[in-house]
Amino acid sequence: MSITPEKTVELIGTFRQHETDTGSTEVQVALLTERIVNLTEHFKTHHKDHTSRRGLLKLVGQRRRLLSYLKRQDIGRYRVLIGKLGLRK
Repeated sequence: MSITPEKTVELIGTFRQHETDTGSTEVQVALLTERIVNLTEHFKTHHKDHTSRRGLLKLVGQRRRLLSYLKRQDIGRYRVLIGKLGLRK
């Protein structure tokens, strides 16, 4: 259910803004999206796991707040990010 350290490094490398960036909005959203995808797969086999479902809802809310912030600050970066992650249809 958790993200492997290798996957974390890969995501940070893909979405960082500069060489030492590990906490920009894009990186945070990418890491949250990966955790959400993992939990969604988990619920396909463990549909009665309601405590983890609450955690999933908290992650989705956090990602939504970060995306709203990014949309307010820089619409171009927002559009690029959702395009890379495939969040909107």
